[in-house]
This record gives sequence, C-alpha cells and structure tokens, in this order.
Amino acid sequence: MENGVRDLRTSRGLSQGRLAEEMGVSRQTINAIETGRYTPSLPLAISLSRFFGRPVEEVFRADEQ
Repeated sequence: MENGVRDLRTSRGLSQGRLAEEMGVSRQTINAIETGRYTPSLPLAISLSRFFGRPVEEVFRADEQ
C-alpha cells in the first residue's frame, strides 16, 4: 500500500517522533508505515487522515496490480 504520510509529515515540519506522539504510537510504527512495511489499523489510518486534514483515500492508496 502506497501512502503519503512522509510527504504530509515533512510538509508540516514534523519529525517521525513528534507525529508518533500525536498519534499515540511509537516512532518505529510511523517509520514502518512510511516505508510500507506496516499497514496501519483502520482507526490509526483515520486518525492520520484527520490529523492531516485529508481523506483516507488520499493519504493511503491501494497498490494497483
């Protein structure tokens, strides 16, 4: 699953650690989401999209096959 978390985070000048604090997860979780090694739960995906003020579909895109 592709996602725009890294771009959205850096455009706001946030570190992975700061975003992790805001989301109540570890920095490693944010890193894993950004690198595609971890697909967030639906509640976390919704929290991230609300935090960035973007629709979930814009933040997380299913890989085209």
